[in-house]
Amino acid sequence: MKLSSRTFLLSADDSLHALASAAFMRMLRQEKLARLPDFAGQRVRQVSSVVEMVDGKPTRTVHRTFSVLNIDADGLLDIARLNSQMVARMEDGLWSPRSRKQGTGPIVDAADRFVARGGTWEPDERLLQAIEAASLGQLRCPRARVVR
Repeated sequence: MKLSSRTFLLSADDSLHALASAAFMRMLRQEKLARLPDFAGQRVRQVSSVVEMVDGKPTRTVHRTFSVLNIDADGLLDIARLNSQMVARMEDGLWSPRSRKQGTGPIVDAADRFVARGGTWEPDERLLQAIEAASLGQLRCPRARVVR
């Protein structure tokens, strides 16, 4: 058994576009050669799936994350915003409400939770089924065009 990752971007009409892992890594390294012109100036929903592979065939999805990526007008990924959302998600997951500093009065500092939620989304059942099928190779998706 092995694990494999799959990355998809969703266009405004909910169509899935496969994004090569190497291209996404170039985007994360902020290489000017890794732009997404078809998604320029948009907030784009992303799905990252980890699938179990048996004898080279995907058998089941073992983990999924749903993120929102901000793509600037030139088609470059906004890394600063992605990093702040990831840190906020991590901090929100690590700290229980009781372990947070308790202030006086009814005001709670929820800034991290708002930042974290701004970078996530949840698919409806129909879309979740399409994501599952694409992750398992049962649904063909066009590749996201990455310009070098």
